Amino acid sequence: MLAGVAVLLQSWPNRLLADGVFPGTTWATKTPEDLGMNSAGLAAFKNRVGGSGVVIKDGYLVYSWGAYTQSHDWFSASKPVVSTMLFFAINEGKVAGVDSRIADWGWALKPNDQTMTFRHLADMTSGYMRSENPGQKWAYNDYAINLYIRTMAKVFGVSGTNLSSPGKSRLATPLHFQDGGVFNSAGRVIASPRDFARIGLFWMNKGNWNGTQLLPTSFFDNYMKADVPANTARTSGTDPNGDYLNVGSYGGGSDQASIGPGVYGFNWWFNKNKDTSTLTWPAAPADTFQANGRWGTEAVTMFPSLGMVVAAYNENGGWGSFTTGSAGSGMNQSLKLLVDACPEPASLALLAVAGLPLLARRRNRTPTTRR
Repeated sequence: MLAGVAVLLQSWPNRLLADGVFPGTTWATKTPEDLGMNSAGLAAFKNRVGGSGVVIKDGYLVYSWGAYTQSHDWFSASKPVVSTMLFFAINEGKVAGVDSRIADWGWALKPNDQTMTFRHLADMTSGYMRSENPGQKWAYNDYAINLYIRTMAKVFGVSGTNLSSPGKSRLATPLHFQDGGVFNSAGRVIASPRDFARIGLFWMNKGNWNGTQLLPTSFFDNYMKADVPANTARTSGTDPNGDYLNVGSYGGGSDQASIGPGVYGFNWWFNKNKDTSTLTWPAAPADTFQANGRWGTEAVTMFPSLGMVVAAYNENGGWGSFTTGSAGSGMNQSLKLLVDACPEPASLALLAVAGLPLLARRRNRTPTTRR
């Protein structure tokens, strides 16, 4: 019996998502209580983060607030979407792999930067504008991100940083965005919370959308996890050549934060550290991961073991900042409210072992409204 429970729990995220509900042109809705959640807990989260947002549970929109149909600039929370576009490019044969060199795309890189790869750019270890060679040090680097986006534009045959057209055909259209496209001309996501939540659900489903595998699961198994080793040191010097490719900044500098090694990979932030037992957000399940903009002003957070995606934006505050392992951080306290509002996955797993399918509730219910 216990062995069966252990196996079930291990496979919980995949089982939950494989047979779950997906939105069509609109989201199907349930009340939080329909799915065993606590409305008061979600209201406490809303009151804490403010702004606008949505909570998605098991594929249903269960809670929304503010102008959740209005499109916003998601700033750095857009970066994992750029890496998702890289996966599409690789799957379509446009790029050989994540470790392909960007020098192959016409960049006049200086000799020390010749080994720079797509992975380096996505992991913030490119060394661009820094004194170290690619792969040597960590630098949360918005010039390198612009280099990444401009390279992806070359890959898709569009100009500058404008990924609007390739993003629309690969994400906005197949995921049935309700409120607009994906990227603006600067390579940042411009979307409503309810539309960005669709991308979060797509990620959590490992590239599957309503039975169609838009991207092979291997991309998510291999790269949707912390990729920067925890012992990677922070950059310690600048390159006197500066932004010698004239790519410009995505919004910030070339060395913005020490946090990242052990918990960052392909532009996502992860709860489970790559090399240590420390959780980034102790109150959240270990499998939690996030797209984070402006250090918590806007974020899309995925909780695979809870079947939950939350997208929320607040120009005047938001989710809160975080330090790895800090229970008192603003972000951890925000996530705790969401986790506390959910039923325990283990209790649902025990019901399945007792002969009650995990997904029977969702399949047998009919939505009351759509948004």
